[in-house]
Amino acid sequence: MIYKWNYELPAPEVATAERQLAEELGIHPALGHLLMQRGFTTPQAAKRFFRPQLADLHDPFMMNDMQAAVDRLNQAMGHKERILVYGDYDVDGCTAVALVYKFLKQFYSNVDYYIPDRYNEGYGVSMKGVDFAAEAGVNLIIVLDCGIKAIDEIAYAKSLGIDFIICDHHVPDDELPNAVAILNPKRADNHYPYTDLSGCGVGFKFMQAFAQSNGIEFNKLNSLLDLCAVSIASDIVPIMGENRILAYHGLRMLNCNPSVGLKAIAEICNLGDRELTMSDIIFKIGPRINASGRMQNGREAVQLLVERDYPAAVELAMRIDFYNEARKDLDKQMTEEAIEMAKSTPGIEDHRSVVIFNEAWHKGVIGIVASRLTELYYRPAVVLTNSEGIATGSARSVSGFDVYSAVQSCADLLENFGGHTYAAGLSLKVEHVEEFKQRFEAYVAEHILDEQTQPTLDIDGLLDFSDVNLKFYQDLKKFSPFGPSNPKPIFCTQKVFDYGTSKVVGRGQEHIKLELVDNKSNTIMNGIAFGQSSQARYIKTKRAFDICYSIEENTHKRGEVQLQIEDIRPLEELR
Repeated sequence: MIYKWNYELPAPEVATAERQLAEELGIHPALGHLLMQRGFTTPQAAKRFFRPQLADLHDPFMMNDMQAAVDRLNQAMGHKERILVYGDYDVDGCTAVALVYKFLKQFYSNVDYYIPDRYNEGYGVSMKGVDFAAEAGVNLIIVLDCGIKAIDEIAYAKSLGIDFIICDHHVPDDELPNAVAILNPKRADNHYPYTDLSGCGVGFKFMQAFAQSNGIEFNKLNSLLDLCAVSIASDIVPIMGENRILAYHGLRMLNCNPSVGLKAIAEICNLGDRELTMSDIIFKIGPRINASGRMQNGREAVQLLVERDYPAAVELAMRIDFYNEARKDLDKQMTEEAIEMAKSTPGIEDHRSVVIFNEAWHKGVIGIVASRLTELYYRPAVVLTNSEGIATGSARSVSGFDVYSAVQSCADLLENFGGHTYAAGLSLKVEHVEEFKQRFEAYVAEHILDEQTQPTLDIDGLLDFSDVNLKFYQDLKKFSPFGPSNPKPIFCTQKVFDYGTSKVVGRGQEHIKLELVDNKSNTIMNGIAFGQSSQARYIKTKRAFDICYSIEENTHKRGEVQLQIEDIRPLEELR
C-alpha cells in the first residue's frame, strides 16, 4: 500500500505557543504540539486531559427520557415484575447486556438476559425475542445497542403488555418506536452534551441514573468500567469527552481488577503478564467476544462476561477461543474469494466503491470481509450474502466518508438498515442487489473526495532518535487511551540508515526487524516493520531512507522503547 504522508509545519506563532506549553509542563515540544492539535492550550486543560476524572462525567438525567426510564425501572422492581435485558450480538451489545444485568442483579433477582440469534432472528429486536419474553412472563425489556428502529416489534410487544426502555446509540429515523423511554444521544431532540457514547456507554449512563435515584454510591459501578472500555475500543467510537473518561478508568480496572470473564479471555490470549491497551482489546479480546455471535450465539459471550467462577470462565473462554479460530479460517477463505470477485468486476479500478454479493457466504463474517476489502482497495465496501431469501450485508468505510449516508440514499430499495459513519448493516431483496450496486456506487462517486480514496499517514512531528527516550515515551503514554479523535501519534525521522543488523523475520518472511541510526546522533533504535519485507533489499544497501512510526515499549527489554514502523520511504531509486 502506497501512503501519502501529510505534515505541515506549524505557523511561527503557533510553534512558539506549543513550546511555551511544553516548557510549563516539562515535556518535549513535539508533545506540546500534540496537545495544541487536540485543543488543549493551557497547562490546566492539559492536566485534565492527562488525568480524566469520573467526577467530570455528565449528569445522566440530562439525557432525554432518563427520568422516565428510571421511573419505569423502579416501578418494575417495586412490583417485582420480570425484567429482560436484551442486546445485540456484537461486542458492544454483549458488554452492554453484561453491564446492566450484573449491576441490576446485585439488587434484584427477577431479571434475565437475551441475545438474538444472528441467523434465526437477525439484528436487533425480533418478533421471536418478544414472543420469548411474553412466554417467560416479562413485563419490561431493557434493550441495548439496538432497538431504535424496532417500531413494529415494539408495537407488537406493547400489545402483549410488555414495555420497552431503549438504550441505543445508532442514528434514529424520523419516526421513533413507542417505548416508555428512548435513551439515545443521537436523537434529533437530544439535549445531552455528548453524542458519541457506545451502546454500552448508554447502558452505563442508565445505571448511573438508576444508582443516583436510589442512593447507591457510584463506586458500586466502578467494577463495570472494564466492560465500558471493551465496548469503546471494539465499537471504534471517538475517545474524547465521556468516552475518554470511561475508557481511561475502564482500562485501569481491566489491568488492576478485571471481571472474572475478561480476566479469563486475557489469559487465553496470553495477555495476562503485561499492561493491556486499547489495541489489545481491538485485536485480541474483542474478536473473541464477537466470535461467539458470529459462529454460534452471543449468549455464550454474555455468560462468560457475567461469570463469577474463574475455572468456569476459563472453560467458556476456551470455547469462545475455538470459535475465533474457526472464524479466522472462514474469514481467510471468504476474503480470498471476495478479492477474486472484485478483481473480475469490469472496471473495478475506476469504481469508487466495492460491492460484492455471494449467496453462499457465512453471514457472521461478512463484516470482517468488508473491512478487508476497504483496507485493500481503500474504497467504501459492501459485502452481501443470502440469508433465507434476503440479501444481508455489512458496509465499511474509509476515513472521512459517511457510509451510513451512502446506504441511506438507497433506503427505498432496503428492507432494513442501520449503523454509524464508518459501519452499517443492511438487508434487501435479492432482486434489488444489482440496482443497489449501481446506486451505491453513484452516491459514493458523487460525494467521496479524491483524498479520501488514498491512504494517508498524518505525521505529528519530526524527531531525531536522540529525542526518543524513556521519558518521552512515559510522557506520550499520558495521551492514551488512543483511538478515533485521539489517534496514536505518528512521528517521522528523516535520513536514517541500517546499523548493519536489520533482518527479515516472520513465518512467511514478511516483516523486518530493524536496528537503525539517524544522521544526527549515535543513538541506535530498534524497530519492527510489519508486512514491509519488500523494502529489505534497499535497506541493506546502507542508503538513506525516511520512516514514519509510532513509539512502543519494548516488551522484550523492559525500560527500553522501540519503533513500530508504519511506512518506509527510500530516498533513492533502487536500480
